Parts: sequence; C-alpha cells; structure tokens
Amino acid sequence: MTSGVLRYPYEALTDETDYLQIDIREYNSPGTLSDGGLVSGRNSDGTTRRGTTFNPTGGVKTGDLFTTFDPNKGAKSLGDISKTNFKKAQGTILLPMPSNIQDSNSVSFSQGNLDGITSQIYDDISVQTFNLPNSSQGQGQTPTPMQQLMSLLTEKVSQLGNTFYNQGDDIGNIIAKNLFAQAANIPIGGSLTRDDVFARESGSILNQNVELLFNGATIRSFKFSFKMTPRNNKEAEQIKFIINTFKRQMAAKLSTDEDLFLKTPSVFDLTYKRGASKHPFLHTFKQCVLTDMSVNYTGEGVYSVYNDSTPVSMVLELGFKELEPIYSQDYNEIPIEQGVGY
Repeated sequence: MTSGVLRYPYEALTDETDYLQIDIREYNSPGTLSDGGLVSGRNSDGTTRRGTTFNPTGGVKTGDLFTTFDPNKGAKSLGDISKTNFKKAQGTILLPMPSNIQDSNSVSFSQGNLDGITSQIYDDISVQTFNLPNSSQGQGQTPTPMQQLMSLLTEKVSQLGNTFYNQGDDIGNIIAKNLFAQAANIPIGGSLTRDDVFARESGSILNQNVELLFNGATIRSFKFSFKMTPRNNKEAEQIKFIINTFKRQMAAKLSTDEDLFLKTPSVFDLTYKRGASKHPFLHTFKQCVLTDMSVNYTGEGVYSVYNDSTPVSMVLELGFKELEPIYSQDYNEIPIEQGVGY
C-alpha cells in the first residue's frame, strides 16, 4: 500500500463518527534533519537549525486524509527540531475506537545523597577553578586548565585532610575510617563501607542529606486491541491488507549498501478523530513507532472460517511507543478547547 487508505469497518464515515486515524510516515533520523549532525536541531557546524514541526491544531484538509503541518512554524520552543518531522506519506489506516482508551505519563526521580565533606571539597574546588589563568598566556609554559585543576584538587584534598586530621575531630576520623574500609576490601574484594564501620562501632552514620532529585523524562507507550469480524468480502480484504501493512511497515529495512546497514522502520502518526476533525476531548499523540503487534486468528476461541478460509473473528493487538518525551512546552501548542493535551 502506497499513499492509500485502508479502513475497518468498511463503511461511510460521517461528521459524528469517532475513530482512530493512523498515518504511516517514512522515518527521518536526527542526522537527516540536522544536515548530518548527530544532535537533533543542530547543523554540522554546530549552529541551531530551525525547521518545520507537526502542528496538532491543523486537523485534516478537505479531501486530504493526511494530517497537515505548518511549514512557517519554527521548531519547538526548546530550540530543537522535533523528531516528529516527516517527509513522505506511506498511507493511512482508519480503525474503530479501541475498547480501552487511556493515557499516562511519568517522570523519573531518584534519591540523591551528598555528605558535608564532599560538599565542602566541591565548593572549594569549583570556586577556585573559575579563577584559573588562561593557559594561552605562556605559549605552552603555563599548565593547561586541566593540569591546574588536577593540581588544585590534589592540593585541596591534602589541605583538608591535614586540617581535619590535626583537629582530631569527627571529620578526621571519618576520612581515616573511609580509607581503612577501602583498604580492607582490596584483598578479597569485600564490600565494607565507611558507614558500615561507624554503624558497627557507634551505631551512627554520616548524614547523607538525602533528597529526591529529578532524573529525567520518560517515553510513553500505548497498547490497543481491535476485534475484527468481517461481514463481507470487501471487509475481509481490508482486514487482510491492514494486517499485512502493519507487519510490513514495522519491519526493519535493508539498505542498498550490500545489506551492511539496517534502516529504521516506518513511523506512525496516531490521531483520535471525530469526523474530519481532531477529537475535541481525547489526548494527543507524538509520533510513534510500532514496537510489537500480534494477531489472534481465532477471536472466539475456536477455529472458524468462511468458505474462502477467511477467519470469522480476529483480534489485532498493537503496541506503540512515542519517539520523544512529553515536555511542558508541548502543551502550549494545544489549546484546552481542543482536548486534554498530551
């Protein structure tokens, strides 16, 4: 199927019909979008490049089954060219609303620890590092910034160690016990830690100033299930083409360079629709890849076929995953009147 339209059920769509539209696109790599650069949104010379990005408010033009985009709009507000760019339509598949419609998003947080000694050393080193002289002023005679930084680090640790140890306070004891514990682990690769030593000796450990820290964004995934029961030969043919198209488009592609490389499979634009317009309530998708699919050709639990051997009932399972995380700025593109956003 090339730039065609497949649909199930095979019946006319009205302005009141709710359905899921899946547009198949040729994948654009970040390097392609950035003139060979490895970072999306950057040219090969390192400059920022502006480009087109998917416009979720564009809807569908009259007589056009492919989602439109705005060529005059710059890249996302983060300054990067979005991976949701596309260049060549591969076709469209229209499916009924799935039985289980839901969306979820999450961000990753992790526990962060920072003890007082490490914090003090970092503060002293970072403050003095910014004041290092420029190594270009001696034409090779002045140590490089990295050499100066390593020298400064060694000097600062030595100073702090001597100061703490001469004071005879708890900090000197902490440094000594930490070195003792590491030395004890060397012979047989033990797992003794500084805090283990203090917990066993005095029932106390070093305050780690535990805090929950942001660790990054996550990628959303979606699962869909469609039960297909062909009512005539035309619907049976459409179901066969739909299954074949998903299998074909999700498969990796061989390159022409003597099969040395594999090319990325097609990507998919998913849109909940109501008639010719985007659904006014349900969530929006970023561009997705089809990571897994399965077909159960015995949808009723028994083998049953028509005279031409077409199964009476089939269940199509699709698993999609978005290409990039959801960012706060993305919600600026979708007014609340046009749905709940991503």
